[in-house]
Amino acid sequence: MPVPSASPRQLLQYVLDDDIDAALEAGLMDYVPQPGDTALDPRLPQLLQDTQQRLREAWAARGRHRARAVRLARRAAEREARRAPPPAPDRKPALPPAAAAILARAKAKARNE
Repeated sequence: MPVPSASPRQLLQYVLDDDIDAALEAGLMDYVPQPGDTALDPRLPQLLQDTQQRLREAWAARGRHRARAVRLARRAAEREARRAPPPAPDRKPALPPAAAAILARAKAKARNE
């Protein structure tokens, strides 16, 4: 397991080995170029800063993707809610029972004629 706050040289080695997880655990995102870093390896400051930038961009893209997925799910749920039939009302019949019975008899009589 990498030691937190690794040296810039060790961070570079993690990046060169494509062990980004180890570099992150060792403090890659806290790296700030120092005057002597190029003496250790001329590529060191630029490569570590480029890696930091790529990670920031990837994390931002992941955040945008997640936000879009949430937004699309919300819109789909709203669309489904609009398409769903309205709930059946819990109302009494419009006609009183006696009037409904009279109407039913009249309809039956009209069908028989």
